[in-house]
Amino acid sequence: MAWARFSSLDGGAIEASGAQAVTHDIDDVDSGFWAVVLTFEGDLTAVRMSSVDRDAAPLRAAPSWPGAVGEWTASLADPAYVGGVEEVRERIARGSVYQVNLCRVLGTEVPDGLSVGDLGAVLAQGNPAPYAATIDIPEAGLEIACASPEVYLVRQGDTVTSSPIKGTAASADLLLPKDYAENVMIVDLVRNDLQHVCRPGTVRVDHLCRLEPHPGLVHLVSDVTGVLREGMGWRDLLDASFPPGSVSGAPKHTALQAIADLEPAARGPYCGAIGWIDADRDEALLAVGIRTFWASREPDGRRMLRFGTGAAITWSSDAQGELRETELKASRLLALARGVVRG
Repeated sequence: MAWARFSSLDGGAIEASGAQAVTHDIDDVDSGFWAVVLTFEGDLTAVRMSSVDRDAAPLRAAPSWPGAVGEWTASLADPAYVGGVEEVRERIARGSVYQVNLCRVLGTEVPDGLSVGDLGAVLAQGNPAPYAATIDIPEAGLEIACASPEVYLVRQGDTVTSSPIKGTAASADLLLPKDYAENVMIVDLVRNDLQHVCRPGTVRVDHLCRLEPHPGLVHLVSDVTGVLREGMGWRDLLDASFPPGSVSGAPKHTALQAIADLEPAARGPYCGAIGWIDADRDEALLAVGIRTFWASREPDGRRMLRFGTGAAITWSSDAQGELRETELKASRLLALARGVVRG
């Protein structure tokens, strides 16, 4: 049965079940409650759910998860990632871009019996996240377990908020000046994105570079809010702001070109948007699809479990340091997926 669990706007949980309709056109999302996945490449899958519990009980315990114990391979091996960092720095030196989020996608083969829904429960116990989501709707091609700490968009009526994360370290004392610079650059980009759809003078930065702890690391987070102009719909909002600036770079158009040139594999749900839209209430919570596992079927029939990790590259980046950041972001989540860490 189609099933999904999301974080709610008040910090609780929403559970939804039953697939009434599936669409790949945002204009169809005009009534009802929808589970939404938008890949980094811009492909939308939205499922209207027939039953919605907006006050779902907390998860009591994680089901048995045998672990994804196969070898993980990366779309960019370590030397290729280091080379990609240096290429980004060369582009920055030429003046074509200021910051690029360079990512790699990891994958391992898993048997059909492993449930991504069970993995979502493991993540909820071992790596609780404020914008977690588990979507188990195989008939729509959605098998996702997400432990995202980052808001792409929250909508409540005509008010929208984006909370980009830039700056990551194992502890607060290890954050560098470049981490703060990364955050400020992306905040400026997000402000510009929202100004395309918000009333003049309403876009503001509520918090800049606040420190937020998460299991095994800390982030710098900022909050940008605006009030939508009359007549702005879901398509207008997504067209103006997607993909999220924190996982693309600045300026966005040249950062996206660098990503297309340097990353050999599509990101898919990773770095896209994962969450829900309640079209009846003009409400939504869409997380940036980071700290995210998803299952997919290869053309040769293999079922693969994938996970993405990346880092923001600026002129002051050290290639080995950025590689270590991708490993830091992945380490706890991969350990949970392997069944090595339980809490």
